[in-house]
Amino acid sequence: MKFKKTDIIIISLILLSFIIAIYLYPQMPEKMASHWNLKGEVDSYLSKFWGLFLMPLISIGLFLLYLILPKIDPLKKNIEKFRKYFDGFIILLFLFLFYVYLLMIFWNLGLKFDIGQAMIPALAIFFYYCGVLLEKAKRNWFIGIKTPWTLSSDEVWDKTHQLGGKLYKITGLIVLLGIFFKEYALWFVLVPIIIAVICLIIYSYFEYQKVRNSKIQGN
Repeated sequence: MKFKKTDIIIISLILLSFIIAIYLYPQMPEKMASHWNLKGEVDSYLSKFWGLFLMPLISIGLFLLYLILPKIDPLKKNIEKFRKYFDGFIILLFLFLFYVYLLMIFWNLGLKFDIGQAMIPALAIFFYYCGVLLEKAKRNWFIGIKTPWTLSSDEVWDKTHQLGGKLYKITGLIVLLGIFFKEYALWFVLVPIIIAVICLIIYSYFEYQKVRNSKIQGN
């Protein structure tokens, strides 16, 4: 099997995660903090084993999905048209997961910090690049804004994803503002995402109706 640059980067991150988990296993507490509430307080724990190895194991599953889904997509030829942007998204996703993993590791080693604030820049970058990917994505069954209307028409897909790209980029910038409003940071993430999703669903429906009506009038 021939590995691409993207594969090598992902495999390296997964291996590094396992190396960190094995090396730090003796130093970790029996119960590891794994979730924080809105106040930045720990409200959930995992056993040492799962705290260290859950994320690397999840990463393996995601890597397998990354390898399989583009091959089984009925419109896989379209994925190849924006493959470099999709690969860039996958690398960013694994870097994001690795970053979250490191935050949890550092916290459980005794380094206390506001984990919510530490997440904001990573989330902002992630959402912004989602916008880049959406603008480049072509119609397929697994990647992008999948409503019945976008999947039924290339024209509706393209228009919806152009709008989606802009909305997600704006979302990334809004999320970043959460750094300056610590108490409301979560809302700077949730509100723009919910608004973007609702707008795109409605937009794709009306664009489909416009395309459908124009075809009927044309006949």
